[in-house]
Amino acid sequence: MNRGIRELVLLAALYVGYSASRLFADDAFAPAADRARSLLGLERVVGLDLEHALTGWFVAVPLVGLAASFWYATLHYVVTAAVLVWLYRRGAASYVPARQALAVATILGLVLYLLVPMAPPRLLDGYVDVLALHADVGWWGAEASAPKGLGGLTNQLAAFPSLHAGWALWVALVVQRHVRRPGLRALGWFYAAGTAVVIVGTGNHWVLDAVVGWIVVLAAWEIAGQPAGEQAVTSTAGASRGATPLVEGA
Repeated sequence: MNRGIRELVLLAALYVGYSASRLFADDAFAPAADRARSLLGLERVVGLDLEHALTGWFVAVPLVGLAASFWYATLHYVVTAAVLVWLYRRGAASYVPARQALAVATILGLVLYLLVPMAPPRLLDGYVDVLALHADVGWWGAEASAPKGLGGLTNQLAAFPSLHAGWALWVALVVQRHVRRPGLRALGWFYAAGTAVVIVGTGNHWVLDAVVGWIVVLAAWEIAGQPAGEQAVTSTAGASRGATPLVEGA
């Protein structure tokens, strides 16, 4: 099988597993809500209960809430896919470790979804579902960021950990490893930080969901044998196509 097709099949299977986790997850709301309140209690102890402040800002400034809704519903998939394609074009030395780390992080996240169902803030009294406020101008419905009419295909109790935050950190680490231009590196970290703000401000995740999502990704890089802080080795395959000078010399 062509290597590109094989990779597409692998990634498609991973995404199907990611989406199908709802079929195996406990959908009992009461215990998931109790876990969420316990998590919030821990946040209050350590001073990380920022959900009300952020969602309040997103509601008070509709343009911010609208932009955050499109960010949440779009970039998680588009940016991650674009970075995967870019890495694939650079060659196996760059692509394989990063793809392995992303796959391991996603699998770890799915395991936690199954073991620790957690209600997001938007499903609890006192919190606002910002995406629902702007669903009339977007392609998502009332159930998280699922396209309209497909809300039943999403696991609404899969808040812990946040793979939105985790995948965004994965993007930032990939850019840090493979790009020399400081501006692009800063953009990668801005994307990771911005995603953390967006997922909390839209009412889709607790702050500690994002923190654990980051921890999962850092652990995945270690499991994949590529510590997150380790600088990448230049890809010979990528250089042969002229891709490496474009990035490494940037």
